Amino acid sequence: MSTLDKVAVLGAGVLGAQIAWHSAFKGKTVTVYDISEEALDRCRDAHAQYAAIYLAAVGASDHDVADTRARLTYTTNLESAVSGKDLVIEAVPEIPEVKTQVYREMANLLEQHTLIATNSSTLLPRDFAEATGRPDKYCALHFANLIWALNVAEVMAHPGTANSTLIAITEYAIEIGMLPIPVRKEQNGYVLNTWFVPLLNAAQSLVTNGIATPEDIDRSFLIANPGATRGPMGMLDVVGMKTAYDVLSHWGGVHGDRQMLANAAYLAENFLDRGLLGLQTGQGYYSYPDPAYSDPGFLAVPDISDAVEIATRIQLT
Repeated sequence: MSTLDKVAVLGAGVLGAQIAWHSAFKGKTVTVYDISEEALDRCRDAHAQYAAIYLAAVGASDHDVADTRARLTYTTNLESAVSGKDLVIEAVPEIPEVKTQVYREMANLLEQHTLIATNSSTLLPRDFAEATGRPDKYCALHFANLIWALNVAEVMAHPGTANSTLIAITEYAIEIGMLPIPVRKEQNGYVLNTWFVPLLNAAQSLVTNGIATPEDIDRSFLIANPGATRGPMGMLDVVGMKTAYDVLSHWGGVHGDRQMLANAAYLAENFLDRGLLGLQTGQGYYSYPDPAYSDPGFLAVPDISDAVEIATRIQLT
C-alpha cells in the first residue's frame, strides 16, 4: 500500500478535474489548483456532473459522493495547494514553457518526501526533471479521459527516476482502480497517444480539408470497430478542443507539419474562438448530453430516396 494519501492536482481542466474527483472518490485527500477562480468554478461544475455520473454508472451512493466532496478543496494559491502533500500530479496545459514555469515555482514549496507525477499526454518527463528540483522523485503518470470507465494509467520514467518512486506511483495507480501500463522506453505519446494522436489528427485532416463530414468519419469508424461507443470526432470532443489544439500546435511546429498546424488553426477558428470546448461545454462537433452518434439510427442504412441528395455531396466542384 502506498503512503500517497494527500494529493495536489495542478490544473483544473478536463483531465485534471477527473483525476482530482476520482482520486478523492477512492479515498485520497485532494487539493485542486488552478490560476483563476473561473477555472476552479468550471472544475466545480464538472465535479457536479461527475457526481451524477458516478451515481448512475459507477455504483456510488449518495454517501460516497458526499465523502468525495468532503475530501476535495480548491485554491488559486500554489503554496497552499502543494504544502504537506505526499504527491503532486501536474496536469497543466500541454505547453512546455507552462509546465517548466510551474515546476520551478513550486520546487522550493514542497516537503522533502513529496513525489511529483506529470500527466503530460505527449511530452517526456526528462524535459522537466531538472526544473522539479527533485528528479529522482519525478516520473510520468498519464491517465485517459473518462477515467472512471477508461481506467488506464501509463507510468514512464526518465533516466534519473528512483525505483522507489516508480513503485509508489504504480501502487497509487492501483489503489485508485487503474490498470498500470508500464512504458518500457521513453516515448513521446507514451503508449496510448502514440496511436491516438495520429488517429485524431488524420480524422481532423479529413474535416479540415473538406473530405468528409464529422458524422460520416465517425460512421466509418464505428462500423469498422463494432462495439465502439464513439468515433474519432466524438473522441475529440471528449479530449477537449483546447488540449487538442495545444498538442497539434506544438507538434505541428516541432515537425514543421503544415497539415497538423492547419488542423490546429481549424480548431481555433471553429471552436476555441467561439468558446466551444467540446464535452466540457456541451458543444463541440456534437451537442451534449445527447450527441448524434448515440442515436440508434446513426448507423442505419438510408432510404433509397436519399441517394440523389447523397450523390450531390460526391460531385467534384
